[in-house]
Amino acid sequence: MSVPITGRRARRARRPRAAWLGWLFALPAILMYATFVLRPLVLTVQYSFYDWNGIGASTWVGLDNYRRIFTDSELFATIVHAFELIVFFSFVPVLLGLFVAATIRGIAASRLAAVARTVLFLPQVIPLVAAGIMWSWLLSSTGLANELLSAVGLDRLTRAWLGDFGTALPAVGLIGAWVLVGLCTLLLLAGMSKIDPSLYEAARLDGAGPVREFFSITLPSLRQEIGVSVTVTVIAALASFDIVYIATQGGPGNSTMVPGLEIYYLAFSEREIGMASALAVALVLLVLAVVLPIQRLTRDGSR
Repeated sequence: MSVPITGRRARRARRPRAAWLGWLFALPAILMYATFVLRPLVLTVQYSFYDWNGIGASTWVGLDNYRRIFTDSELFATIVHAFELIVFFSFVPVLLGLFVAATIRGIAASRLAAVARTVLFLPQVIPLVAAGIMWSWLLSSTGLANELLSAVGLDRLTRAWLGDFGTALPAVGLIGAWVLVGLCTLLLLAGMSKIDPSLYEAARLDGAGPVREFFSITLPSLRQEIGVSVTVTVIAALASFDIVYIATQGGPGNSTMVPGLEIYYLAFSEREIGMASALAVALVLLVLAVVLPIQRLTRDGSR
């Protein structure tokens, strides 16, 4: 039975109206996003071309603020520190997450697996400020870390881990790894749950052991999940602020100064709004330059 022409016309007339109604419902969210995300982003780019203290008149300086990022050793060192933190914030949690997720998958039927998942994810629930304070106590000169070293006769290794020039940045990285390892574990464990069990059965019939199963089946099947984990943790490393501010405030000296913290000091302590904006824009571009290739490799590998 054919539909009357008038009915078709009525439906076509309702479609544009339905589309406009959809945009109308989305309008409040669009306005909020434009006001609190897009507008500040545009203003940050604009301010980055000026020398401005946030109150008085501004002076056009063009690309001088961006040149200073790469010519000023202290500013450039903050970017180097951020890349060093990637080792602790990204590589360590992902590698540990792979090992722990594979272990939990092997004991999935026991209650211990559920307890392990809960315990490992707890750092994600704890506020980063609280985590920074807790680890500051643990790594202080009289903290639990030094007490344990003294208890086993390694007194010569004790030190103020967050106050030593050589250990401050790795100590901050250790805190970040502790926070992120649970998230990586759960992401990778979710990916492992999607792998067809028949692949493992076939591998066992061929005489493959757990190690061979992991490298031949599990690891290739987790390309997307590994890509997501690396992306999230790399962004956390490059945009780190909370943990560093609470644990060291960039010290001792500038040994743990990272771009996010330097932007805060430039804007609110030194009143260099233009320089802070330029560093913020550079940080955004840096994150995109690192994350986009990871996403591309993950997407290409999943085809």
